[in-house]
Amino acid sequence: MAYAYDPQNIFAKILRGEIPCDKVLETDHSLAFRDIAPKTPDHVLVIPKGAYVTWDHFAADATDAELADFTRAVGQVAQMVGAAPGADGAGYRLISNAGRDGVQEVPHLHVHVLAGRPLGWMIRPE
Repeated sequence: MAYAYDPQNIFAKILRGEIPCDKVLETDHSLAFRDIAPKTPDHVLVIPKGAYVTWDHFAADATDAELADFTRAVGQVAQMVGAAPGADGAGYRLISNAGRDGVQEVPHLHVHVLAGRPLGWMIRPE
């Protein structure tokens, strides 16, 4: 499948340093930063540095190093914001929207790490 990556999307501009961000973590292949319109007290976006549109695109085309780095970065962010379940962390939710029906707003793979309050049910039946 061909994925149409727009190099002018806001996350590409952040990666190029054209737009500032409130950086939480940066690795060789990933960048994590606070969402500018947070939905929870801790709302961090984790993005790969490569030009990937969706999770399936990333899973199909990323290198093993990119896959491992990104996965670890998401886990590190959950630990860094103190949300990882355990002695102190109360939990978190990961969301990655893909395509029109998934309501993806930016055509660059990103995972929302949401924490800091009870989040309720993910989806309620209609």
